[in-house]
Amino acid sequence: MGLETAFAAFGLPGEPGSEEFWAAAGAPASVPADEDGDGDDGSGGSDGGGWVTLFLWRGSPAAIVFESWSDNVPLRRWGVTDCWYAEVRMPARLRVTYQFVAGGTAYADPLNPAGAGGDRSMAATPDAPAQPHWPVIGADDVLPVPRTRIRWASERLGGRRTVRIHPAGGGGPVVLLLDGDDWLYLHPAMTAFDSAVAEGEMPPVTLVFLPTRDREAEFGCRPQLWEAVREELLPLVAESGVPADPDRLVIAGQSLGALSAVYAALEFPDLVSRVACQSASLWWAPDAVKAADPLGGPAGGTIAARLREARPDLSGLRIAFDVGEHETRMLPHCEAVESLAERAGATVRVSRSASGHDRAGWRHALVRDVAWALG
Repeated sequence: MGLETAFAAFGLPGEPGSEEFWAAAGAPASVPADEDGDGDDGSGGSDGGGWVTLFLWRGSPAAIVFESWSDNVPLRRWGVTDCWYAEVRMPARLRVTYQFVAGGTAYADPLNPAGAGGDRSMAATPDAPAQPHWPVIGADDVLPVPRTRIRWASERLGGRRTVRIHPAGGGGPVVLLLDGDDWLYLHPAMTAFDSAVAEGEMPPVTLVFLPTRDREAEFGCRPQLWEAVREELLPLVAESGVPADPDRLVIAGQSLGALSAVYAALEFPDLVSRVACQSASLWWAPDAVKAADPLGGPAGGTIAARLREARPDLSGLRIAFDVGEHETRMLPHCEAVESLAERAGATVRVSRSASGHDRAGWRHALVRDVAWALG
């Protein structure tokens, strides 16, 4: 379809680059894709169906950088105007985090009210499911942070870190949020959990935001992190003055953090019996980390091998697995572990989010699956 027709189809009046045009411009807008696959090359969209989404940038050459799902997409200029744009082909059901990179600097989309930290924005196709409890936060907004914080100088892990604690609804079972700074400063988990508790979708909980110093070192299949959580961190939480019940501990993690949470459930069953994991890096094995194709190894990596060989009794475990439906190479690894965990007696919940390997898609599953893990 012609460019003028395309811009009109997205609801934009006037000549691109005109004041009338920019006054009407807003967040990325989507229209149904034609079967001929209109849209800029380089996106990860599927063949047939789906959406074409218009991204706009004003003033200078730039490219769209997606957190997952697609390669970078360079913007085109409309004539000699200040309008730069890309029509990106997207599959059905997709929510993405993206940023514009211009002159080597990353920016949030100034036309999009939905921010994810100071230099990122979020967009979704019209058929992506809603994410209740998560407010729209602008890139320049300052997210609320818990008032209670503890200084953790870990002998087992080394270094010092600040751990924040928030009693949602007055406090209750401890929910340990791995990669806690992401859920403090990029996405407002405190607000989302407060909303879910207020709506009666989960009991009051005590959120513990655990920041990470070295993800690869701490989140591999090693015992040090979980020994430190058991012997150092949880006693500090108990002494913090915030109501907390560590006997009903839920571990919530994503990517490598989710891998570590599953590992903890296998190796520390007296500590971890409730897990909510999103996009777990279950391809992980010691030799896979530095391989040319880390996801090319046996399905389920080290965790699947452990389940097959040790055949543990997981009858006391409640574990929720979620992975982005567009993470096609992750799916076999996740499916292998999901099946083996259920066969070992765990109570398993399996779901797929409308995303790739992306925090934007993990948000709803995080709240929903923590609530489920608490039973």
